[in-house]
Amino acid sequence: MAELTAVLASTHHPFYLKATTDHSESRMPQADEWQRKVEAYRQTLTAAQPDVLVMVGADHFHQFFLDNYPTFLIGKQEKYDATFYNEEREFGLPRYLLDGDTELSGYLHQGLMDAGFDFSFSHELKIDHSIICPIITVRPEADLPIVPIYTNIFAPPLPSPKRFWDLGQAIRRVIEAFPSDRKVAAVGTGHLSLELGGPRMFGEHGPDPAFDAKAIEWLSTGNIDAILANVTHESMAAAGNATHGFMDLILMMGIAAGEEADYVDQLDLFHTREMFMTWYPTQKDHLLKAAVRAAASSGAVVGPMYADREGATA
Repeated sequence: MAELTAVLASTHHPFYLKATTDHSESRMPQADEWQRKVEAYRQTLTAAQPDVLVMVGADHFHQFFLDNYPTFLIGKQEKYDATFYNEEREFGLPRYLLDGDTELSGYLHQGLMDAGFDFSFSHELKIDHSIICPIITVRPEADLPIVPIYTNIFAPPLPSPKRFWDLGQAIRRVIEAFPSDRKVAAVGTGHLSLELGGPRMFGEHGPDPAFDAKAIEWLSTGNIDAILANVTHESMAAAGNATHGFMDLILMMGIAAGEEADYVDQLDLFHTREMFMTWYPTQKDHLLKAAVRAAASSGAVVGPMYADREGATA
């Protein structure tokens, strides 16, 4: 059976590449620290040696609109084109042509349908920055096949936070039942508190620092009870009009089975808090040591079971 070797959850900031490749006088003051943290986070995926990436994201109204926005969708293609023109123009994102894994896509589609999740599917899916951003940050070689899963975090009515949690658990079960000896990593991105186009956009920090701190604590400790007791569509909207992307991070925590994260890092930027989190479901010693090494170079936090190894931050 396939091995789920790593689960990664992070925010996706489309300006990362542009900000860290700008070496002019206008280079943002956080760029060096941001780049160091991302490169350390990248090590946590590299150590897992995945053969294929199951990637969770959301379409930012590039190809799905209020007239037809699927709740959950899986791509089933041999190749995926990326990115969209406005993302090239505004964010400086490059174009990609990514390999797909149609065998795993088909298996996941059928398995999730059998588990009670009525997935849409696409043979013409184009990938946007919710998946391209983690490609850039954790696998810039773009050399692994992907299986993209898109969720609806934008167009009401939205699924509940619990539905995202349940879907994450189901994705893990289907991956682990996949009849293959390949290593699979699940990589997903979402949001903490976020304001897009509203009065709290481009402030000194994310629109709701208190929500961000609680969200990172809940995710990193696997506290799904606190999430389901406190996170509603209304409370997310109060934290920022685009905070509903937090549900994709709940989904990733579900794939990690609610375990305590093995690696946690964060960075406060001028209008958002960035978060980087990794779980190693198999808890192999070389993976734990990789998390410790990455933490030592970024100031991240590692799991308590091995926090004292090699001088990592406890």
